[in-house]
Amino acid sequence: MSEVNGPPGSARPSGPPGPSGSSGSSSASSSPGASSSSGRPGPSGPAGARPVGGWTRFVTARPRLSLLAALVITALAVFAGSGVADRMGSGGWQAPDAESSYATEALEREFPASQPNLLLLVDSGTASVDDPAVAVEAARIAERLAGEPGISGVTSYWQTKAPALRAEDGREALIAARIGGDETEAGETLERIAPDFAGESGPVTVSVGGPVAVQHEMQTIIQEDLLRAELIALPVTLVLLVMVFGSAVAALLPLLVGIVAILGTNAVLRGLTEFTDVSVFAMNLTTALGLGLAIDYALFIVRRFREELDAGADTRTAVGTTLRTAGRTVLFSALTVAVSLSAMLVFPQYFLRSFAYAGIAVVLLAAAAALILLPAAFMLLGHRVNALDLRRLLRRGRRSGAGAAAAAEESGKGWARFARLVMRRAPVFAIVTTVGLVLLGLPFLGVKFGTADDRQLPAGAESRVVQEHIRDGFPGSPGGGLELLVEGEGTPAAYAALKERVEKVPGVQRVDGPVTGDAVAYFSVLPKGEAVGQETQQLVRDLRALPTGSGSLDTSVTGTAAVLVDSKDAIADRLPWAIGIIVVVTLLLVFLLTGSVLIPIQAVVLNALSLTAMFGAVVWVFQDGNLSGVLAFTSTGDIETTLPVLMFCVAFGLSMDYGVFLLSRIKEEYDRTGDHERSVTFGLSRTGGLITAAAVILAVVMVAIGTSRVTNTKMLGLGIALAVLMDAMVVRSLLVPAVMKLTGHATWWAPRPLRAFHQRFGLSEGESAPAASGAKGGSGDPEKPAADGGTGEIPGAAREGEKVPTGA
Repeated sequence: MSEVNGPPGSARPSGPPGPSGSSGSSSASSSPGASSSSGRPGPSGPAGARPVGGWTRFVTARPRLSLLAALVITALAVFAGSGVADRMGSGGWQAPDAESSYATEALEREFPASQPNLLLLVDSGTASVDDPAVAVEAARIAERLAGEPGISGVTSYWQTKAPALRAEDGREALIAARIGGDETEAGETLERIAPDFAGESGPVTVSVGGPVAVQHEMQTIIQEDLLRAELIALPVTLVLLVMVFGSAVAALLPLLVGIVAILGTNAVLRGLTEFTDVSVFAMNLTTALGLGLAIDYALFIVRRFREELDAGADTRTAVGTTLRTAGRTVLFSALTVAVSLSAMLVFPQYFLRSFAYAGIAVVLLAAAAALILLPAAFMLLGHRVNALDLRRLLRRGRRSGAGAAAAAEESGKGWARFARLVMRRAPVFAIVTTVGLVLLGLPFLGVKFGTADDRQLPAGAESRVVQEHIRDGFPGSPGGGLELLVEGEGTPAAYAALKERVEKVPGVQRVDGPVTGDAVAYFSVLPKGEAVGQETQQLVRDLRALPTGSGSLDTSVTGTAAVLVDSKDAIADRLPWAIGIIVVVTLLLVFLLTGSVLIPIQAVVLNALSLTAMFGAVVWVFQDGNLSGVLAFTSTGDIETTLPVLMFCVAFGLSMDYGVFLLSRIKEEYDRTGDHERSVTFGLSRTGGLITAAAVILAVVMVAIGTSRVTNTKMLGLGIALAVLMDAMVVRSLLVPAVMKLTGHATWWAPRPLRAFHQRFGLSEGESAPAASGAKGGSGDPEKPAADGGTGEIPGAAREGEKVPTGA
């Protein structure tokens, strides 16, 4: 930004540096707009205010026009983003460049009947499926299905008499078919034909299932659940914001930013569906991050603006100071979150890439809306941003005219006292907190990775009921078979020899085939083990390593276990790159913020620790099935492979979001005073309540998402809600001040070349000339009294017996 010329919220010191390396106390205190002893900018009168320019001038020059333009753009986004969910897919867990993907596509093309994605479960009631009347009606249904546009490869038990298509009790049998086209086209075909086939038909009852029905029903349920989550989250969030701000006007501003970010992201995703596959699951992240981050950013910006007004600044000066301080921190924070989410672009699965698209878009739009809409609104509202103070109804006998700065200072007293308590017992808090977080993460050591199936759906979903009937009542291992694709000029003798070798591979129960075509064939391999168990996964690897016995034949393996093996390999191959991107960029960004070598390393390590509880809970609850009754889901005994990666990237980014807000205020005070412990206490006193409030509000949004009836969405919402709360209430409140106390003034060390680099390119909320690193008082001189009169306390800090606040 063009306004970065001096300390945010203070005039450029005109006198020579004092002993600490910062401006002398007399000149600093007499300069209009200089920082007060509390670290908050003092009153900025018109004569002494910094000239407004750059970004502030741009966004405040015509505030009504800015808001009108935003309204028009938002309306266009509503139109552009309409129907986006209908164009999204519900798959995306398969790596498109994997062997299993190639084999699946080849089988779909050459042998549609080998890859049925539509199953009609025909229930004959009390009669046998071999009853003549049942057989006639089933044949009629199969013939009618084969005549539908977009349907191919129709086969049935009554046509083939295959045992795998008949239930063991003889009361149910299957008609299988292939719906062509991509996920969107297949869903549209299913919507068209399902009503004509489901239900009673003569002596039988037909239910619709198969992968395409599972995906379509999952997509429908996610849309319904997302609407319900928004209806839950919005009013609860508004109530919490009113509790935080008091003013109904101030509380509405974060919701305005969030709604704009969500609608804008939906339009972006709608455009992306024209060029690439996008997962419908990304809609949940759009809502959660759109509301959560917009509220985070607006909380900090509105809070700072109200502080500046209460300090005596006029509206335009208050807006300028707010943008130079909290506004720049918001922009910096948005970049760190976007980087964490962008790491998912290195993975080939479009499920993960979709979350990167949605996450990056919503983060940047939330920051842009906060930095454009809020300043324009401030210019029109001025002091009316504090209007409609609903808390006044609850404040009997209290003085209701206290400003935002006074309320914030009162709230900060307890946090300052709490910070000093933690730092007095820093080794105890550091060790106990770290050990506790590690213990909470231990269940993750027993994680088992699997694939998502119909059990993601609620128990009563029709497509899940069909799959359960097949899984429990039909012979063999439905859904767990492997297909061995053979390409090349094969002879009957070559196929027979290959089949004999496949039958001898450990873990093979039966081999059917070959089914031959034009220079292509395939075998169906039934494994002995579970569909996606370790034994079946090893069988996939053994089949791929099996020599064909003929140089002219090439083989490829697909099936559920093969998809899982390829997905795990793809993630393992790309995960170091993703982690490397996150770590390296985080180290760089935090260094640019703080100028320290140690703080970026601390940030990465502590952020990782904040995620342990989330990963441990995911395994203990969703894999092992604890609390499955309370949370209404079915445990499959494993975790979908891509979910931990997604949750890591999202939760790490959100942790950095809070870390940036805390570190920026600590750095601002350290630059002003050079007192390390005082700076940590100040930072926590100024942001502790605000970070806690933001985390609670974001957790409410994520829990609302977690009420979804789809298990993966439930896991995503509840897991990230837990991670956010642990980060704000444990890591930021306990671990950060304890660790910073232990590292002392070494926290701020950097070699001379890096210090020079930071002085040239660094960004922070406070840009005062740095104080001497060895200072013990606020002035930087051990013999001189600090700004607090030598007591070492933050002005307005809590005294003994005062309560630690939990609000902002």
